[in-house]
Amino acid sequence: MRRALLIIALLCAALLASGVFVSNATAAQPPSIAGVVRYVIDGDTLLLQPDAGMGKPIKLRLLGLDAPEICQDGGREARDALAERVVGRRVLATGAVRDDYQRRLVTLTQGGEDIGAWMVRQGHAWSARYRGQAGPYAQEEAAARAARRGLFAAPDPQPPRS
Repeated sequence: MRRALLIIALLCAALLASGVFVSNATAAQPPSIAGVVRYVIDGDTLLLQPDAGMGKPIKLRLLGLDAPEICQDGGREARDALAERVVGRRVLATGAVRDDYQRRLVTLTQGGEDIGAWMVRQGHAWSARYRGQAGPYAQEEAAARAARRGLFAAPDPQPPRS
């Protein structure tokens, strides 16, 4: 029995070393949707009309950032900045996870630029924190804070979930 387990372990190690498992795991990419942004709801939520043009626009939420709500300081400015940047323009939305409101969480790119990173760098959103981690846009947030851009011009901006 021990010998069989040892052989199985050695075979698994050999397969891992050969890259068989790794190549299959890395080949799977999250699904992407190309389309035109039709409407911006707030600083991190929008409606995208897929290129296929079929059906109604899809509600998407930008992953990795947290913009102020419309009723909060900076909320309208965040919405307007995102709208000016993407409404009527072709973008690529990548990701498949859904939030509690059934919005698809995506990384949005336009011309190869990450729009979430741009929003945080301009001071229109925070890098989303999770379980004590600084979030994916921590460097962009630090730069916006240092430059006192957007939300970070205020001495103590209130994040949306406060």
